[in-house]
Formats: sequence, structure tokens, C-alpha cells
Amino acid sequence: MRAVIFDYGEVLCTADPAARRQLLALTDLDDVTFDRLYWRDRHDYDLGILNGHSYWAKFAHDANLNFTPEKIEALIESDVLMWTSNLIEPMLDWAAALQDAGLFTVILSNMGPDVLRTMRQEFSWLAHFNHLTWSCELGIAKPDPAIYTLTCEALGVRPDEALFLDDREINIRAAEQLGLHAIQFSNIAQLRLDLADRGLLTELPDPVPA
Repeated sequence: MRAVIFDYGEVLCTADPAARRQLLALTDLDDVTFDRLYWRDRHDYDLGILNGHSYWAKFAHDANLNFTPEKIEALIESDVLMWTSNLIEPMLDWAAALQDAGLFTVILSNMGPDVLRTMRQEFSWLAHFNHLTWSCELGIAKPDPAIYTLTCEALGVRPDEALFLDDREINIRAAEQLGLHAIQFSNIAQLRLDLADRGLLTELPDPVPA
């Protein structure tokens, strides 16, 4: 094992509840309706086809709502906050331990440009990763096989020399089809169990050190 490739959302961070409540208040929608509309065009946002303004304008159209420019700015701000203010510190600690052990570390994320802009401004720790793959910059997003292949090529590793972590099963399956080791992430305790089951704790630092 030479590399560990991390998804960002729900692996290195989790959605901030307070920011989500703010989004619900700004849209005045119930949870189910909001989630349906929020994820409907998120893939195009992550691909860079939409930006924050066009994404929320499309959201408003689909919801039969009228968002002022000021409200769209507030929605962008709350959305960015939701994905940048609740980092999973034990996972960042594990990434640092992997780096100290000499393994390549990578972030491979479906990421819209507005969140990414804030991350680059605020997260100095991004510089410690060997490579960063952002969908909005490539115009390719998981589970497209090309984004995994490009990431491995950028590192100079074979797929079977890398472990990929993601919270979504569809992305895990796509990685496995290309020959990557892949674990669907839910929490760090489960990650440790999955690593142990695969015999990978002999090659990688323990994510839950004693």
C-alpha cells in the first residue's frame, strides 16, 4: 500500500447542522423537499457547469420560489459554511499519521467552486497532501472512472497500491472496478474494523491509536 485517497465531504468533514438549519430557514422548505432539490443539480455544480449563483437560481426555479440576489449570496455563504466548519479531526490526524509514515495522501472530491475557494483560503493543511483532485476543475466527477485513473496517474501509483475512502457506495464500487482497494466510510471506529478485516493495519497506521 503506497497511497490513501480520501473523499472530503462526510469523510474529512461532516455537514454542519447549524448551517443546514440556516439553509432551511432561507428557503422556507421542509427537509425532504430541500434535500430533493439540493441534490438534484449538485452534480452539475460539482462539475463546474453551474456556479453558486446559477445553482441557487435553478434551485429557486425548481422550487417555484423567488430568490433575491441578496438571498442567493446568503445561501452560498451558508452552503459553504455547512461544508467547511465541521471537520472530522480524528481523520485529519490519521491523514497526518499516514504522511509521517511516508505514504502518499490525496483528496479526491466532487467539489463545487465556492466551497473549494473557501477551503483554499482557510485550510493550510491541504498543502500536506501530495495531490488534490477537485471535480469542478477537471469537469469530471465521481463515479466517472476517469477521475480515479487521473488521480492514480498523478501519484504514479497503480490502483492496487491505493486505498480509497468515500461515504457513497456508488463511488466505492466504481473505484473497486478499477482495482483500487476501497472502504465505504461511516465513522473512524468502523474504518478501523474494516482495515483490520482486510489485514491493512499491518501496512497503515492505526486510525484509533491506543
